[in-house]
Amino acid sequence: MTPAASTDQALELLLKGTITCHSADQLKAKLAEGRPLRIKAGFDPTAPDLHLGHGVLIRKMAQFQKLGHEVTFLIGDFTGLIGDPTGKKATRPPLTRDEVLANAETYKHQVFKLLDPAKTKIRFNSEWFGDLKGEQWIRLASRFTVAQMLERNDFQKRLGANEPIALHELLYPIVQAYDSVALQADVELGGNDQLFNLMQGRILQEASGQKPQVVLTVPLLVGLDGTEKMSKSLGNYIGFLEEPDAQFGKAMSISDALMWDWYLLLTDMLPAEIAALKQGHPMDAKKGLAKRIVADFHGQEAADRALEAWIRRFSERKTDDAPEVEVTATEGEVPLTRLLTDRGLAPSRKEAERLISQGAVSLDGEKISDPSFRLALKASMELLVKVGKLKLERWKVKP
Repeated sequence: MTPAASTDQALELLLKGTITCHSADQLKAKLAEGRPLRIKAGFDPTAPDLHLGHGVLIRKMAQFQKLGHEVTFLIGDFTGLIGDPTGKKATRPPLTRDEVLANAETYKHQVFKLLDPAKTKIRFNSEWFGDLKGEQWIRLASRFTVAQMLERNDFQKRLGANEPIALHELLYPIVQAYDSVALQADVELGGNDQLFNLMQGRILQEASGQKPQVVLTVPLLVGLDGTEKMSKSLGNYIGFLEEPDAQFGKAMSISDALMWDWYLLLTDMLPAEIAALKQGHPMDAKKGLAKRIVADFHGQEAADRALEAWIRRFSERKTDDAPEVEVTATEGEVPLTRLLTDRGLAPSRKEAERLISQGAVSLDGEKISDPSFRLALKASMELLVKVGKLKLERWKVKP
């Protein structure tokens, strides 16, 4: 493999699932230098538990790590005292130092579910901010203008709504930017909502005589409900520390459309590999995803046991008496409503749509909630179809 090919392959993996790369050419040039790059990602310890939403960013860190680069998991124990204003409609009450440190301690344990502890540096930004003197703060703040800070979308929205912005909130992007200077970061990773803050790091590095970092952002992971970003407060999350069966069952509950986004963001599979999976049965793909998630946090044996337990609970529950019927393979995908009406499991397409919308239809134990759901019946496929509480059939697909 030539160095250029190796760099291109690394770039394909690292850019997978990202929204912003400022810039891809700069990242490629840094990768081509052949030295370990300094990768930085910061986390404010505002809550004790991590979930898969955090995992998107941590997995991207792990991908850099597997390619031989130096990863720093930066715990913002100092910035946590300020309170990140990102996405906030009002000033967020800062945490106490005891709360920050307690949460930070749990982070140190949880991140090693995905990161290699032998290759991970854990730093606290209080290391450099704790001793910063007043004169140094003034010099740091002088690198930026008020107009620059107010360009931030969050602040623009609050100004437009006549919502107050506390002066200390304007310091947050500056503090985060200085983290990049202190660590001499080559690459900074963050959620796309952090783009403004991350770009300030480039500005301050150049002003400090350093080469500007590459900024790489990932999207916010949509949670179990399929609409809102994953959040513990919304209850639509899978936590790092949850039991294997709970993680597996929650992963199996997501929609097929969301499943493919999760494959992109929560695995190392490349788009071509994911596209190949789409040619198979979505239930098999979803089981594979659920196993991957459990294996990340509990190991492969636990993932295998979780699959077996899920099959016992759902796929085999009350199915012994399900009549077996032969159905003909379809050419491509057809509406599930048509299949149900053709089999007499629903009296009409309209009624089939209503049943699906109410969550009364399941395939192999998975509820289908999208009335426009389409399905391809392939030869030799077996599918357990349940409609309401009483109608149950096992379809055996013939050519």
